[in-house]
Amino acid sequence: MRLAIVGCGSRHKMFRDSVMEDYSALHEIVAVCDTNAHRLGLAAQAASRPGTNGVAPYLAADFDTLLTEQKPDTIVVTTPDFMHSDYIVRAFEAGCDVICEKPMTIDLERLKQIVDAQHRTGRKVTVTFNYRYSPARSQVREVIASGTIGEITAVDFRWHLDRVHGADYFRRWHRQKQYSGGLLVHKSTHHFDLLNWWLDSTPEQVFATGSRKFYRPETAVALGLSGHGPRCAGCPVADRCDFELDYSEHDELRRLYREAENDDGYIRDQCVFAEEIGIEDTMQAHIRYASGATANYTLTAYSPWEGLEIRFQGTKGELVHRNVEVHGVFGGKRSHAEDAVTTELHLAGKPPQMLDVPSSSGDHGGADPVMLGYIFNPEGMEADPHNRASDHVGGAWSILTGIAANMSIDTGSAVDIPTLLRSRGIDLTAAA
Repeated sequence: MRLAIVGCGSRHKMFRDSVMEDYSALHEIVAVCDTNAHRLGLAAQAASRPGTNGVAPYLAADFDTLLTEQKPDTIVVTTPDFMHSDYIVRAFEAGCDVICEKPMTIDLERLKQIVDAQHRTGRKVTVTFNYRYSPARSQVREVIASGTIGEITAVDFRWHLDRVHGADYFRRWHRQKQYSGGLLVHKSTHHFDLLNWWLDSTPEQVFATGSRKFYRPETAVALGLSGHGPRCAGCPVADRCDFELDYSEHDELRRLYREAENDDGYIRDQCVFAEEIGIEDTMQAHIRYASGATANYTLTAYSPWEGLEIRFQGTKGELVHRNVEVHGVFGGKRSHAEDAVTTELHLAGKPPQMLDVPSSSGDHGGADPVMLGYIFNPEGMEADPHNRASDHVGGAWSILTGIAANMSIDTGSAVDIPTLLRSRGIDLTAAA
């Protein structure tokens, strides 16, 4: 397969390295593309093999030329979220399939463009929901699908982002909804996809609340950081700020972003307490599913620890899954947890039972290598009993909860998703 990668920031490295290190006999990277000439040059160099003519670099304005000259079979899209739909549609129209980072897109207009283009062309987009491929998450799916705890009636799902990972969304392009859809789309798409997959259902109604409680100017004042600058570099209070992004401690970020600033002016280390931030850091949603189940979902981006807590209530019992990824954050430092994944099964009339949780090596709890294997070498993998691959339909349902939640926050009313889809002419049931 001839692959071209569009978007040469941090995220593209996983796909690039997987092809080059594990699947080079099956696939070839023929081109890379980016809006930034500096990052583009770094990516082309990293993707080129010794003794070859190298990988062709194309600026974003020349993407159509890339399609014509290099004739790729598949486009890997790892750009900022709001750009995904444009590249997906143009790739479809050129006869290419697509591998896309989550979220597939950020709003209804762009979603309709993707769905309509897929109907016209019959091409395929694979949305990379790596959380599905974690052995621990797959075990949860197995227990629920087996009927062990009966029919799922209610779910409580809490996701905690710590003050390192969570803060990073407030200094990058993600901090404006027109680029990311906010955390309820950009980040929660993972979590809503898991719920759709675990429950084997789709969301129908969402009521949500959300606000910015922590990453705001008042917090800077409370922390003694009055007079902070617009970015970490050169900030007069950086030496006493636990949220500083110091490029001297991050060589890769420095090469990818600080040294690329002159090309497009993008600033990677903006202040997390800036007034102009346009996304929430505290969000809750109540979701009703077609299956009849309901879910309460909470996301906070300033927790003292990182991980998830989820409780499934069933007619025969309950299942509780907890994963502590980071023990705590003190002064901006992180302490990664080891073997901190637990799943408890409690059937009615019986004592609770701690299940043996499977694990494997690799990023995201062992999920990434498995997902990449199914993407780049499906014939070499065993048949997937969990149906973990996600196309444009799964990609759509994963963002619809977040899109509806954003609308609910804005209006103060519950949002009915089937009505929303009909009003925009988006028909996922007819998608090929």
